[in-house]
Amino acid sequence: MVAAAGENNSLGKEGKLLWHLPHDIRRFKKLTTGHPVIMGRKTFETLPSPLKNRTNIILTRDKNYQAEDCIVVHNLEAALEAAKSAEGNEEICIVGGGEIYELGMPYADKIELTLVHQKFEEADAFFPELDYSQWELLTDRYHSKDKYHRYDFTYLTYLRK
Repeated sequence: MVAAAGENNSLGKEGKLLWHLPHDIRRFKKLTTGHPVIMGRKTFETLPSPLKNRTNIILTRDKNYQAEDCIVVHNLEAALEAAKSAEGNEEICIVGGGEIYELGMPYADKIELTLVHQKFEEADAFFPELDYSQWELLTDRYHSKDKYHRYDFTYLTYLRK
């Protein structure tokens, strides 16, 4: 899983992130390029186009939904099967939103989480609560706010125990 969340697990509001972190955007691209990405329809629709150099797999309940240059599926098992058939499938990335992270949590063996050091009370989408007895913190790297980043944030990498 690749995600960015506030201290209260907030992801966004009305389909939009609540922060702009250019370094995190670059990190997301580096982590996911060349790998299949699984995302929900609402997350996909916030993008200007499918993510380049990645197999885009969209999970939706809408049986009639179509997206050019993407694979559309209707359950997580079908998304994982499509990802396993894709090029670069040695690492499959679940990239949101909240419902998709919740569905994917039992399958995840690694979480790349950017923790934004702020609580965003207005959020309407949330990252699942982690059971830390199941996860080991492998690395953490703190970044203080600066002229490009309004909030302090920390890159956290967790591996399933």
